[in-house]
Amino acid sequence: MSQIELLLPKMGESVAEATIIKWIKNEGEAVKADEPIVEIATDKVDSEVPSPEDGILVKRLVNDGDVVQVGQPIAIISTGGEAAVAPAREAPKAAAAPAPVKAAAVEAAVMAEPMVAEVLKNGPDGKFYSPLVRNIAKEENIGAAELAAIAGTGQGGRVTKTDILAYVENRGSQPASAAKPAAQPASNGVAAKAQEAAPAAAPAKPKAPIAVGPNDEIIEMDRMRKLISEHMVMSKHTSPHVTSFVEADVTNIFQWREKVKKEFEKKHGTKLTFTPIFIEALVKAIKDFPMINVSLDGDKIIKRGDINVGMAAALPTGNLIVPVIKNADGLNLVGLAKKVNDLADRARAGKLNPDEIQGGTYTITNVGTFGNVMGTPIINQPQVAILAVGAIRKKPAVIETPSGDFIGIRHQMFLSHSYDHRVVDGALGGSFVRKVADYLEGWDINREV
Repeated sequence: MSQIELLLPKMGESVAEATIIKWIKNEGEAVKADEPIVEIATDKVDSEVPSPEDGILVKRLVNDGDVVQVGQPIAIISTGGEAAVAPAREAPKAAAAPAPVKAAAVEAAVMAEPMVAEVLKNGPDGKFYSPLVRNIAKEENIGAAELAAIAGTGQGGRVTKTDILAYVENRGSQPASAAKPAAQPASNGVAAKAQEAAPAAAPAKPKAPIAVGPNDEIIEMDRMRKLISEHMVMSKHTSPHVTSFVEADVTNIFQWREKVKKEFEKKHGTKLTFTPIFIEALVKAIKDFPMINVSLDGDKIIKRGDINVGMAAALPTGNLIVPVIKNADGLNLVGLAKKVNDLADRARAGKLNPDEIQGGTYTITNVGTFGNVMGTPIINQPQVAILAVGAIRKKPAVIETPSGDFIGIRHQMFLSHSYDHRVVDGALGGSFVRKVADYLEGWDINREV
């Protein structure tokens, strides 16, 4: 009989840690190879850790809610005979495994309040604060002194997410217990007078209570909805959004797809939707306007060498996830169709890997799926632009010919392009979305599949 340690597996290029969500198996239970033992969550996606072999779960080394580093042991499994009693393992020190930067349920109104200095990893008293706690403190304008006054329930008195959120909830109804930090000595008399004359920072305003009626239902946000909420608020707070609209005539695409979709599926073993067609046109336009495929780091523009297209996908829960097609410019239409269908299917089934929702350089979302004709999508940070494609509708349109103009029925679609006005001006943002429409309108009706 032997025992093996179950390690937290590597989950992606930039994923260094995960949170234990729920243990599926209890100590003493039999497990089979590849059978899920525990549910984990990164700041990107939820997943399960399977057992590497048949055996018995002898000891769980971490608890629900713990933050675990990649490669850290999380359980002991006996691979033969009855379960042996494993020696108690000392829990890893909190300072060795900082929590992932995850979203907290933070009201948008906080964004308008005065900001305080960012809390460091180790406070003035030497107490460790995880990235998650520091992120919440930053969003809620909680300074180091105020944070130090919060009683922590974590290991060694560490302040946990639950502790700080409970403090935030009661913050407006009671005076802060933390003393104000001492003023720094002035370097000269003028500075001292200026310091004395400076008005005190306005206290944080308590949020107004929301009335709840007798027929109302209160629904707690799930973890993913909290992440989405924080990410959307952060994006609007970060980027000045501008949206340009173009209407495209996609009659050729509509008729071509109707003609070839059965043959395409039979020949290539995958369905032909409109999404890979849109992505192909999008990639061509990015090659024409590479400055749309950038990110902004302070005052430095990072021009991306790869074209990684994220495609927003709605989940059965109503939440949203954005799987990424890496190096989309290296795929033909068949490759794009297979990739789109595979990612969409596994997104709905909750089977995406963390790497598959990271590294996007540009995002497309299909609001037409819900019957919407246009939208104003929010940029997926740290990207600088996002394209929304609307519903395809039959409309009367003026058709220009060498012999004269006439009215005809055409399949029309709106493209909505939101972009970060810090780095993308109207000329670039508008020209880019016009170029996407040009590629769609120039579709070859006789293209082979």
